[in-house]
Amino acid sequence: MREKIETLLEALPYIKTFAGKTFVIKYGGAAMEEEHLKKEFAKDVVLLKYVGINPIIVHGGGPEIGRLLKELKIPSSFIDGLRVTDSKTLEIVEMVLSGHVNKEIVKSINDMGGKAIGLSGKDGRLLMAKQVENKEIGFVGEIVDVHIDILRDISKHGYIPVIAPISDGVDGHSYNINADTAAGSIAKAMAAEKLMLLTDVEGVLDKEGALFSTLRESEVARLLENKTVSGGMIPKVMCCIDALQGGVKETHIVDGRIPHAILLEIFTDSGVGTQIIGGQ
Repeated sequence: MREKIETLLEALPYIKTFAGKTFVIKYGGAAMEEEHLKKEFAKDVVLLKYVGINPIIVHGGGPEIGRLLKELKIPSSFIDGLRVTDSKTLEIVEMVLSGHVNKEIVKSINDMGGKAIGLSGKDGRLLMAKQVENKEIGFVGEIVDVHIDILRDISKHGYIPVIAPISDGVDGHSYNINADTAAGSIAKAMAAEKLMLLTDVEGVLDKEGALFSTLRESEVARLLENKTVSGGMIPKVMCCIDALQGGVKETHIVDGRIPHAILLEIFTDSGVGTQIIGGQ
């Protein structure tokens, strides 16, 4: 019992500091695949809302998209971590993300006592994009504008926005958007307190495999240069740097395989992932 009380007391100053602030959370990986983690994530998000924080969820859905493409015998490939998206693949991506995945997340949050509303980037023209240049990857977009009025209204009325990263294009086409990129762009537009990226690794690791608890922008640049940060972690740390430069206060790369990872990262002194902050 004493440990529980001490945990609550440790969380109190963070709750006071972050009340009324906006957190943008990219939800993906194992946290979206394993049933017990899905429930814990929903509980965490509902708790954030109840203590006065405004969470905005941006989700992926790559594994489910991959499974359906395989069932339909539609070839699937990636270039630089982005899914090559022809018109047929785009139909599947939009159906999975805006349909099944989005509504499952909304239901999970609602079942845990929250009030969630599902959106895609097309709703209210929340996201506007253009085709990614210099890559032969089809209908994959990079965001050129974010219209946040709908998010402000939803949050103000006590609801939790859950966003599928599908966008209208300035050329009239629809586009598939990388979920990390979408989350970062929304965080910048909302002037969010935090951007949190859930992953399937502990966070940013050194060459011996030890976790960096906190990194500054300048330290990230050095880790990229000496190739300590490599592979799939590169776009995640670059997303964090871009968000910081766009006005987001703090960014986090967190292991979504850990139950209640979001709460542990936010409300405890030690955290469980890597916090990336501005400065030298």
